Amino acid sequence: MKLTNILVCGIGGQGVMTATEILAEAALSLGYDVKKTEVAGMSQRGGVVSSHLRFGDRVLSPQIAAGEADLLVGFELAEALRWVHMLRPGATALVNLGRLVPPVVNLGLYPYPEQPVEQMRALGVSTHAFDASALALQLGNIRLGNTVMLGAMADRLPFPADVLRDAVLARFARRKPDLLELNRKAFERGRDAVAKAAVA
Repeated sequence: MKLTNILVCGIGGQGVMTATEILAEAALSLGYDVKKTEVAGMSQRGGVVSSHLRFGDRVLSPQIAAGEADLLVGFELAEALRWVHMLRPGATALVNLGRLVPPVVNLGLYPYPEQPVEQMRALGVSTHAFDASALALQLGNIRLGNTVMLGAMADRLPFPADVLRDAVLARFARRKPDLLELNRKAFERGRDAVAKAAVA
């Protein structure tokens, strides 16, 4: 079986690493060989975070090479643009339109890019853009944004969406059962949002 390569990126505190762990658990539950790696730059302080996940019959390395990612999941808009070079031709990007400006921008070290989604599309990337942060806030908790993003991925994986949904719910059933129903709703909101998102 062909390997599936997913790169998840964002800002510390958005749940990038948690989302990748849940994705890994879903793939493991189906018997895939799974490898993942993370790079967290001051993740607790709003620094940039990226996570590589690879699964298939046999995975030798957790690192995705440039030009080989099947799916780029950008929890933050500028970070999605920064990692777009990792995608293979014909791959897809799922992008949260909510902006969380990293410290390097606030400090004036780097400018925040103008129109990141348009820049991605100009590079020929099939980009689904939607506001996961706003959907999370509608449900009453910005921290639900990572579950919204997991829902957005659900129909773009080589296994049924309910496998990922069950992995999300199993995580919260163990740790925060009072948030179970909210996470179920957040997951479905993500699926709906990406289905309706404009693509170019």
